[in-house]
Amino acid sequence: MFAHIVEAPPDPILGTAIAFRNDTNPKKVNLGIGAYRDNSGSPIVFDVVRKVEQEHAADLKCFKEYAPIDGDARLKALTQKLAFGDDSPCVKDDRVASTQALSGTGALRVVGEFIKKHLPEASHTVYVSDPTWGNHIAIFECSGMKVQKYPYWDPEAKTLNFAGMMEFLGGVPDGSSVLLHAVAHNPTGIDPTQAQWDQILELCKKKKFVIILDCAYQGFASGDLVTDGYAMQLMDKAGIEFILAQSFAKNMGLYGERFGMVHVVSNTPAAAKCVLSQLKLVVRPMYSSPPIHGGELVARILGDDSNYAAWKAQLKETAERILKMRQMLVKGLQDKGTPGTWTHITDQIGMFSFTGLTAAQCTTLIDEFSIYLLKNGRISLAGLNEGNIQYVVDAIDTAVRK
Repeated sequence: MFAHIVEAPPDPILGTAIAFRNDTNPKKVNLGIGAYRDNSGSPIVFDVVRKVEQEHAADLKCFKEYAPIDGDARLKALTQKLAFGDDSPCVKDDRVASTQALSGTGALRVVGEFIKKHLPEASHTVYVSDPTWGNHIAIFECSGMKVQKYPYWDPEAKTLNFAGMMEFLGGVPDGSSVLLHAVAHNPTGIDPTQAQWDQILELCKKKKFVIILDCAYQGFASGDLVTDGYAMQLMDKAGIEFILAQSFAKNMGLYGERFGMVHVVSNTPAAAKCVLSQLKLVVRPMYSSPPIHGGELVARILGDDSNYAAWKAQLKETAERILKMRQMLVKGLQDKGTPGTWTHITDQIGMFSFTGLTAAQCTTLIDEFSIYLLKNGRISLAGLNEGNIQYVVDAIDTAVRK
């Protein structure tokens, strides 16, 4: 029955993690995995997450019953406020259909299924940036949608190809779906400026695009939740309909808890009610109902002023450490006189950097120095620390000069 099944190739990101784990070099460095590490190279659990977890464990009023299909009702208002701000028109008008999902990946899969089943044919083609997070394409293809790419990264200038992006999207069919990274673009780390976001909004309105915002890094990019929420709040205040997939893996460190949200902003409360009913019918046969533990932690953090303040403070610390690593990497390469320009690394934001290293240079780093990264030159700045930064600088210098 199963003899004809061929072994699938390893996921490039997860495969990098396995190769790193099996490497015996004591100097090995993992710059591939998208998870935060502290200055000693260790994973962290946010202090406030540990606190509320202990409180939850001691709370005898908490049980392990199934959650509703759309998750804990408390989470809707709390996560909407985080994304759309205190004075959100769509929240005030009760025009948001929200459901809990399995982190950002699960949220996008629910979105894809919903679009394919309920929205017009034109929206069944989704345009994603070139490059984009590797799982985006598979998520939407498995939802039955067609995936096309729009220009985003300019490899020569090592920055956003905004003109190319806008020209291309201006020529795609009206009513298409367009996936936009809300903040801290993965993998490039290059975001549109606020002025460019304003232009993107006008184009989306003109073309009647189904806008899908993927938000995985709010607060993690700049250290400020409001600054990082600009695109989401811009869309809200424009009074348009759009979809948001919201993840808490990075900004609360809840990677394995798989907590996320889908928010569909509609024109009317009546439309939002109908949308929610259909989102639940997507979720029910897919995973029935979401896990409760991560949602409970998020509710206790976002729903308590003291916990919320503690979370924001530690989130700012993590963002500042990433920024410091960017600066140290660039300074190290410049001090060493490494050929090329490197300031694009500090122009970028978030966890990742698109370094501009070639596939051959990446191979040198992996094979000769046990520095693991993706072959497209993307690195996770979280893998750098004060103990390995000079080793990485020296290795990059050697690879570039080779």
